[in-house]
Amino acid sequence: MSLLFLVGTVSCTLFLAVNGLYSASDDVIELTPTNFNKEVIQSESLWLVEFYAPWCGHCQRLTPEWKKAATALKGVVKVGAVDADKHQSLGGQYGVRGFPTIKIFGANKNKAEDYQGGRTSDAIVDAALSALRSLVKERLSGRSGGYSSGKQSRGSGGGDKKDVIELTDDSFDKNVINSDDVWMVEFYAPWCGHCKNLEPEWAAAATEVKEQTKGKVKLAAVDATVNQVLASRYGIRGFPTIKIFQKGEDPVDYDGGRTRSDIVSRALDLFSDNAPPPELLEIISEDVLKSTCDAHQLCIISVLPHILDTGASGRNSYLDVMLKMAEKYKKKMWGWLWTEAGAQPDLESSLGIGGFGYPAMAAVNARKMKFALLKGSFSEQGINEFLRELSVGRGSTAPVGGGAFPKIHSVEPWDGKDGESPAEEMLPSMLHPQSSVWSLA
Repeated sequence: MSLLFLVGTVSCTLFLAVNGLYSASDDVIELTPTNFNKEVIQSESLWLVEFYAPWCGHCQRLTPEWKKAATALKGVVKVGAVDADKHQSLGGQYGVRGFPTIKIFGANKNKAEDYQGGRTSDAIVDAALSALRSLVKERLSGRSGGYSSGKQSRGSGGGDKKDVIELTDDSFDKNVINSDDVWMVEFYAPWCGHCKNLEPEWAAAATEVKEQTKGKVKLAAVDATVNQVLASRYGIRGFPTIKIFQKGEDPVDYDGGRTRSDIVSRALDLFSDNAPPPELLEIISEDVLKSTCDAHQLCIISVLPHILDTGASGRNSYLDVMLKMAEKYKKKMWGWLWTEAGAQPDLESSLGIGGFGYPAMAAVNARKMKFALLKGSFSEQGINEFLRELSVGRGSTAPVGGGAFPKIHSVEPWDGKDGESPAEEMLPSMLHPQSSVWSLA
């Protein structure tokens, strides 16, 4: 009698929940969050999956019919069952609100269909064969497009995902933790509609960010339905969830927009926050000019007065101004160059500088071979106004003379010292267009 009494109690509910409704001897395949993706999502088979609760009376009555259907369909259609009371996260992923819920996973595993038929083995088998017939017809017509699985499970035709790094429970720590790079990681579920909408934007942003940061900011993705160790560690409760990982800091949530431009903008902010200021290079060879300008959207070229006109302290004050501006605009990732007046006369001429008005500055777009000249003062305020106008697409531009960079002379780099004017070099110094040093001192 005590046993009959316990049937309606919580104790019996717990007992049933532990033991479930199916055993290994049945043809019904027990599915869990651990094996669901591999068995169902990555499978090319048609699946019928029951989401049940052991205490549910309707589920208990369905059990013998479900087992009979599984035996009849063995080798033709896969029949599985999920204890959704025990594995609530898996039930939640597929919107299970009542028991039993039966779903059909056909050609597109990311769009399971609800089974609305009868609860007898005959009705279940008929529905399975009907779904199988539809799947075969789709394959025959070429409309099925194959199956989604693993890292491709997020949809087809969503753009090139080559620059999105797929991470797993096994690969995450060695790639992300203690990395000197910044990581933006999307935790997704293959069935999630918002994740599918994000996918092409994430892929496009990954390529652009890789190019603009030289790989210092990386975009990655984790299938949280498969890699549940990671999902649990970082408290993933909804999809998609994007987290930012930086060395020595706790991960933070990305709460910005979901468009390519939004993602790129945040990535560049992260890059500029962590990046050192750009190098300020002297143009001592053709390679320095071309490698810098070809690698950046703009290269900022300054032509400074001859060392005999300013001395080391005067030159350093100009270089300090450039360095401050390079730091201020480092998010733009421009290249920064300088040369001495008269050292690269052909370059000066091609940029409309040519022999007077030093110091001078030009911003050059090497891809379009166009440039803009600083019209204001060579000061922090003057240069800032000039670069700010360029940043918003304003300011007048002109084509580089000759349509290409001219010949660049190889010169010795500045040694950081004041210029010297020995007697044997007096005449060349007097003839220099910018020199105001006429004595032998």
